[in-house]
Amino acid sequence: MENMLHLRYTPSQPAALPDHYVFSSDQLPAATAADRVTLPLIDMSGDRDEVRRAILDAGKEFGFFMVVTLSSHKFRLTYQEHVVNHGVPEQVMKDMEDVCEEFFRLPAEDKAHLYSEERHKPNRIFSGATYDTGGEKYWRDCLRLALPYPVGDGTKDWPDKPEGIREKIQNFTLLTRSVGLELLRMLSEGMGLRPDYFEGEISSGDVVLNINHYPPCPNPSKTLGLPPHCDRNLITLLLPGKVYGLDVAYNGEWIKVDPVPNTLVVNFGQQLEVVTNGLLKSIEHRTVTNAAVARTAVATFLMPKPDCVIGPAEEFISKENPPCYRTVMFRDFMRIYNVVKLGSSLNLTTNLKTVQKDV
Repeated sequence: MENMLHLRYTPSQPAALPDHYVFSSDQLPAATAADRVTLPLIDMSGDRDEVRRAILDAGKEFGFFMVVTLSSHKFRLTYQEHVVNHGVPEQVMKDMEDVCEEFFRLPAEDKAHLYSEERHKPNRIFSGATYDTGGEKYWRDCLRLALPYPVGDGTKDWPDKPEGIREKIQNFTLLTRSVGLELLRMLSEGMGLRPDYFEGEISSGDVVLNINHYPPCPNPSKTLGLPPHCDRNLITLLLPGKVYGLDVAYNGEWIKVDPVPNTLVVNFGQQLEVVTNGLLKSIEHRTVTNAAVARTAVATFLMPKPDCVIGPAEEFISKENPPCYRTVMFRDFMRIYNVVKLGSSLNLTTNLKTVQKDV
């Protein structure tokens, strides 16, 4: 537990960045533009045909987009024609942000029983490196939780402090899962598939949450909160928090994503790339750090079941467009991708087709 960053580094106690957090300059290319970019905003309450087109267009262009609550009056004044009701009430998102920030402020003894470096443990708190890139560590602490579906007693190993944390996280997770499934239905319809195409084993594994906390960093220019990576799951929904920290790869460069109040940032996982034979791409992204303030962000991953066999679907294969990816069981994909070195990824050359050759 003494390894937790948020227990050791605070703005009032600056410290030098330890060497094992330092990356070389070629591994840390700066974002191209100084200004931050607002991702496409999708209005899920509009005409369904238009919504489907907007999701596909944003997905093909960026691989990322946002959905936003209708109840935010301040946001409505600024982005009047783009406001969205995505099905997660503003208060639920605020409660989630507040309880997660409060969790990381708890005394160490209230979290010690959750600390584990065992990567296959479904519910745990850990710190530092989760990617094998030669020994470097990343400037983040993470509370990782798994929610089985149906829920049952799946939350019994979750933290019980602060008060109400289990109920607030479960409520947020179930609502966010529903948004993810609706987005998948719209994607299916937009690509000419039956609406329930991505229902069943490919989307009914545990819902996994990474509640990521990035304490103030002594030298943000020398390290990362998370390295460039693509998500291995089906689809991801991110509650980005109030502080900038997300960069997305775009046209071979990095763009800074501006956090917008009451939004969920959506991106495609690698299983969508495989199933669509590359029509939809899982795009690299990374997390940068901040010297002045902490950032807490919640990533919700919709996962296939471990035994689900995933490969290019016949609807996306033709003589002119042969399969570009191998068909493998999801547990095998996770095992192989977990040990692939990400050194090349730090130079924006991640290629899922190359990774799959190692399966």
